Amino acid sequence: MNMKVDKILLAAPRGFCAGVEMAIKALAVLVHAFEPPVYCYHEIVHNKLIVRRFEDFGVIFVNDIKEVPEGSPLMLSAHGSAPEVVSHAHAVGGYVVDSVCPLVTKVHHEVKVRSKKGYQIVYIGHYGHEEAAGTIAVAPDTMHLVESVDDVINLPQFEEPVALLAQTTLSQRDWWDIAANAQRRFEDMWMPGRSDLCFATTNRQAALEEIAPLCDAFVIVGSANSSNTQALQKLATQVGCQRVFRINTAEELPSDLHGTVGVTAGASAPDELVQEVVDLLNPTHGTEEISVISEDEYFPPPRQLRDLISAITNWSSSMLGGDLTDGVSGDRKVDASTVLESMSTR
Repeated sequence: MNMKVDKILLAAPRGFCAGVEMAIKALAVLVHAFEPPVYCYHEIVHNKLIVRRFEDFGVIFVNDIKEVPEGSPLMLSAHGSAPEVVSHAHAVGGYVVDSVCPLVTKVHHEVKVRSKKGYQIVYIGHYGHEEAAGTIAVAPDTMHLVESVDDVINLPQFEEPVALLAQTTLSQRDWWDIAANAQRRFEDMWMPGRSDLCFATTNRQAALEEIAPLCDAFVIVGSANSSNTQALQKLATQVGCQRVFRINTAEELPSDLHGTVGVTAGASAPDELVQEVVDLLNPTHGTEEISVISEDEYFPPPRQLRDLISAITNWSSSMLGGDLTDGVSGDRKVDASTVLESMSTR
């Protein structure tokens, strides 16, 4: 490579959010507790390295519960699943764990509440995304998916009251634009006190927005099917960075980067991938981490796993690379990056 990078500006926060941390560790426990294969409905999170690493440990990812042999251990992904999928999973799975992010569960709950109160629900989300599909399935007859201002304009004039909800991983700028147009279209529309956007999504966007105008190029580590990663890529361009690259691994870096390069990662991208990017860029004047906010959010293991974790001895030292002999209460002591690293060395 012929790169002459002077400096890296490293965004903070970046990478794993609390929901991804919870889901990865939950699947690692399931893999340790049961003989393979363990099944997972959809990718546990949207990252190719993580999926491959779990596949190496005998996890089979499926897009239909019908593919799961009866009695098999089964995990449902962090993105949230349709109610009929959850019911089917419990009917066929031998041990079922739902690793849905609590922030997605909150939106599902609001869909139930508003639909029972007679609302038509305008839902801002991405067509085909697992989170959007699972949320819409909660009350399909009352849900109206919009992805753009034009979609809002084309909505019918409802006789019923209207509520606005959203996919948690959207671009904050896009959400505000669509929400503002929906408010103008439906003057008495109900909205939650705070937007449905995940705190981690907005924090990562705020960090990028702070440093992108200072950069000659910006590198975003994350998979193409990751909604929050796509939002970061779009935002970097919107705030004026001339060269923006979304990559899966450092091997995909362009060879002509120069000057100051910004680096961040989507909420499902492991920090080891970020470190590989930093090492390859090898800036002449080093790396500066710029933090806009501290994150200390923690989601405990899914309730279905808590008794199992308490019953497993030495599970942390053999799988999670840490000392969690105090069971569930010790889960916070080990992060998902440590889990993945321990899995890569076995």
